[in-house]
Amino acid sequence: MAKATKKQALGRGLSALLKDPQNDIKSAEDKNADKLVGHIVELDLDSIEVNPFQPRTSFNEESLRELASSIRELGVIQPITVRKLDYNKYQLVSGERRFRASKLIGLETIPAYIRIANDQESLEMALVENIQRQDLDPIEISLSYQRLIDEINLTQEQLSDRIGKNRSTIANYLRLLKLDPIIQTGMRDGFLSMGHGRALINVEDPQTQLDIYEKILSNSLSVRETEKLVKNIQEGKPAEKKTSSSPNFSRNIKKSIREFSERLGTKVDVKVSKKGNGRLIIPFTSAEDFERLKKIIAGEE
Repeated sequence: MAKATKKQALGRGLSALLKDPQNDIKSAEDKNADKLVGHIVELDLDSIEVNPFQPRTSFNEESLRELASSIRELGVIQPITVRKLDYNKYQLVSGERRFRASKLIGLETIPAYIRIANDQESLEMALVENIQRQDLDPIEISLSYQRLIDEINLTQEQLSDRIGKNRSTIANYLRLLKLDPIIQTGMRDGFLSMGHGRALINVEDPQTQLDIYEKILSNSLSVRETEKLVKNIQEGKPAEKKTSSSPNFSRNIKKSIREFSERLGTKVDVKVSKKGNGRLIIPFTSAEDFERLKKIIAGEE
């Protein structure tokens, strides 16, 4: 407990140092800079602006409220990272969800690591930090890779060294950006996996891509079945009918199933026996996701 108190006191002491115009630290060479960089400092939330280079622009409101509730109970466990812009003025590098959630519950300060970085370094840090997240979809990762290559002027090999990923992995993600935008949206919404996307990349004609995409959704094709379908089309073979217990749905029913999936934000599957009875399958990824689906079905959202 004494150790935690000492750490907090250090943060308050550095905060006071930063608010003294006589000790304004602007570079790593300035006096007291060594006391600042690498330490946790309590910063006023009002002195921090969001990062214009942040790759992620949408934040799930329910998830944000859950984080805010956790912060209210336990505090901000992992400090955010900011870069110093000017006297008592900072810009987020990473931790925007923690920043937004803290403001949501009315906190005045937040623990932060301070970096001294230029715009290019800030962009690179934000992108690399974003890539390391576990909840990104394949298209978000692909876009972040592309931005690092375009805006930081990195080759794929240099990018591989920076983020610790194989060059072949990076190349596979970047190829996803060649898919039709509708298919990319399907991947972002979770209707297709990266495996489906990699199979579709091998189809050059955009309309054929979309036709296969429709077959994947309507017939619940696996990645292996999609790869086989693509191979048959490329070799000029007639498409094989997928053996399934599902009935031959009308176009309207197929459309309704797709609309149901889009409304719930997850891929809905239908299984029907030969007798005509069946099941509607709605997958969920966590207890929180289950509660989200329950509220939508109950009409509470």
